[in-house]
Amino acid sequence: MAVINETHRLRDLDRAFLERYNLVGPRYTSYPTAPHFHEGVDGAAFRNQLLALTPAQRRRPLSIYIHLPFCIEHCSFCACNVIISPKMEQVSEPYVRMLEREVELHAAVVDRDRPVIQFHWGGGTPTYLNVDQIRRVHAMVAGRFNLAADAEQSIEIHVSWTSDEQLRTLAALGFNRVSLGVQDFNPRTQEAIRRRQTYERTRQIILLARELGFRGINVDLVYGLPYQTPATFGESIERIIDLRPDRLAVYNFAYLPGRLAHQRSIRPETLPSGEQKFQIFLEAHDRFSAAGYRYIGMDHFALPDDELSLAFDQGTMQRNFMGFTTRAGADLLGIGVSAISHVTNCYAQNVKKPPAWERAIAAGEFPIERGLLLSRDDLIRQEVIAGLMCRDHVNKHEIERHHGIVFDEYFAEEIERLEPMVRDELLTIGPDTLDLTFLGRLFVRNIAMVFDAYLKRPEGKQVVYSRTL
Repeated sequence: MAVINETHRLRDLDRAFLERYNLVGPRYTSYPTAPHFHEGVDGAAFRNQLLALTPAQRRRPLSIYIHLPFCIEHCSFCACNVIISPKMEQVSEPYVRMLEREVELHAAVVDRDRPVIQFHWGGGTPTYLNVDQIRRVHAMVAGRFNLAADAEQSIEIHVSWTSDEQLRTLAALGFNRVSLGVQDFNPRTQEAIRRRQTYERTRQIILLARELGFRGINVDLVYGLPYQTPATFGESIERIIDLRPDRLAVYNFAYLPGRLAHQRSIRPETLPSGEQKFQIFLEAHDRFSAAGYRYIGMDHFALPDDELSLAFDQGTMQRNFMGFTTRAGADLLGIGVSAISHVTNCYAQNVKKPPAWERAIAAGEFPIERGLLLSRDDLIRQEVIAGLMCRDHVNKHEIERHHGIVFDEYFAEEIERLEPMVRDELLTIGPDTLDLTFLGRLFVRNIAMVFDAYLKRPEGKQVVYSRTL
């Protein structure tokens, strides 16, 4: 209960404090972040990166992400790259055929014996595909790559568009984790975000997943949506707690109507303020903590015996474009429109529009639109930010040993900029480590931003991020 008592103290933080830290900034699923990718990295450059791997790098495990962008309806809160169409097989079948050709491009240059330890399908709505298409997409990867026997195979689903037959098919193929988007059960909020999902169907899917042997069930919630209050969101939380998922992701709604036209249907006056959102999150934190969940960090909770919780304890948890992951040390291959790959020191993102994606693949080229080759400074800062995000501390001596620097000299400016945060009790800075406090864990994005060299650069296009509160 000590953690809950800590949050009770935070409920009394004054408005000036919250406004000081309610800034716009990245969520750091990568560093450098995707808005800083550029067109200098194309398909040929990415192919060269794969071919130039050293023998040791060629033995690294793989994580494969498949992007299935289709949705029947466009939820107005969503910030994902999606394609809206009710003509399901008419649009999905050509996509599946082209997806196989992209898989073949990767298989031609990636060593066959590299174990795939993580295989994830995201979207969109992956269960937009019919049962036959689901089997084919799984087979096109399993037949060309070394899918490890203990691989984490996971998929995101919308329960309103997922049948029992689809879930049974996924289990038979070896999928062992499933992530359900719930967001909020409150009818008024669902109507405002154009979401239709009942508690009853959510419960049915979770119970069936348990029966089928899925060892990990995750539920996504979003706070900061229209008409939410601590009380209304608390009601949704209690209903989720009754279903006992293994993990929970409680995301801060990214309201970006200037960049996402479909979000303009959400009236800003219906949204809770930054201060109100903070109270909503504290309410969620307290309810989940009282129910036995651990706050892992950023936006995730997990039961103590879940793999994510164990990875956090062991210091092996990592963060990538799929969120927090337990599988460390793997190169990521992203397949499908807009998917992002991360191989050693190279990020590469596929084109976002299907016609351009199809043309590149038909020409035998990786459909890369932009990317980034990481500099030495990028790699140093990447490790620091990963320490903050995934372990709540940074070991200065490890950074010095890995990169041949003197931490306090290399980051002298950053340490000076952190002093106000030290006074505000977000972190402590000692001779050996930087350590986040409980309050600092809630504002970790703000702390990580101090180490983000790209935020200091005035040149280039204006990047739009969501607010930290």
